[in-house]
Amino acid sequence: MDSIVTHILALSLLLVFSPYISRFLNLQTAPIEIIIGSLLGYIGWIGGGESNEGSHYFDLVAEVGFLYLMFLAGLEINLKSIFKIPKTHIFKSINFLIVLILITPIIGHFIFRFNYIITVALPLISVGLLATLSKEHGKANWINIALLVGAIGEVLSITALTILEVSISVGFGKEFIYKISILFIFLVAILLLYHLLRLIFWWYPELKNKMMPPLNNNNQDFRIAIGIFFFMIVIMKIVHLELAFGAFIAGLFISTFFHHKKQLENKITSFGFGFLIPIFFIHVGASFDYSYFLSSIGMAIKILIAMIIIKLLASLTLTKLLKLKELMLLSLSLSMPLTLLVATATVGYGAGIVDDIEYNALILASILEVILFMITIKYIAKE
Repeated sequence: MDSIVTHILALSLLLVFSPYISRFLNLQTAPIEIIIGSLLGYIGWIGGGESNEGSHYFDLVAEVGFLYLMFLAGLEINLKSIFKIPKTHIFKSINFLIVLILITPIIGHFIFRFNYIITVALPLISVGLLATLSKEHGKANWINIALLVGAIGEVLSITALTILEVSISVGFGKEFIYKISILFIFLVAILLLYHLLRLIFWWYPELKNKMMPPLNNNNQDFRIAIGIFFFMIVIMKIVHLELAFGAFIAGLFISTFFHHKKQLENKITSFGFGFLIPIFFIHVGASFDYSYFLSSIGMAIKILIAMIIIKLLASLTLTKLLKLKELMLLSLSLSMPLTLLVATATVGYGAGIVDDIEYNALILASILEVILFMITIKYIAKE
């Protein structure tokens, strides 16, 4: 059978039946899609390498799905609300990240004896999957704190990953200084743009209704949102920065300036979780090479243990804000930097710093963390 037809058929069946399987097993759909995706990849129904035409389109849609997941993660955070958060919450969140950074070398390098690439991967934070958790658990207190910590941690993680990638590829010369300067100039430009738009919308509040009218039979609000999403991705591509960061900022823009459009948020979320994001989760499962399973499973488990220990110890800085159960939920929710872990593994493997076993251990850890931690979160939150 033609590879494209096989891919479309397999993905269609999985998209249709994964919610029913999830309901039957009483689990979230994301772990189900990753597990079944890995099985379909193993038997050769999906995936198949770069020369496979069906695999090429699968990779492309999955990449868009990941970027859309980051877009939704940004949509969960309202900058105006963050600036209204009590200062103690912000200080505690910063303390969490400082402790996280300080204890990582001790746990990763001196106790578990990981090389420095794996050690760098341990404290990474991504809010992508928090969008999934927020959809299921609503605006629980631990979710709100996790989003605050995650928003700051996401920026720091992408900055750290960018610095790591540039330092490995070009060293610490003039090109390194140039690329890092571009990153920080971009961050400053985003802050200035935020304050400028806030001032413009304060003086001319009717602009919001003109851009996204209350009655829009042509889905103008959704079209503008998707346009902003792709526009930010293009900007990041031009300045050679992480595309996911641009998608995240696009979501922040929509939630901050058009948070009154609840119908728009529902449209964006429904489209993402109904199509693009499941494709991404299926792709994550299908990307693992099972020939390295036995040789890499031990190190993958060590990476998971180290990651959760670091997050749990750092969460002790939040004891005045959250109860013990909430600290566990927050630690687990921040221990799933799925694609950042894959990105770190790719950088290290491309530079020859990690070997085949370490590379596949990081990939396997990124898959297991979603499956195990999301299931654990579900049952802890249910108790």
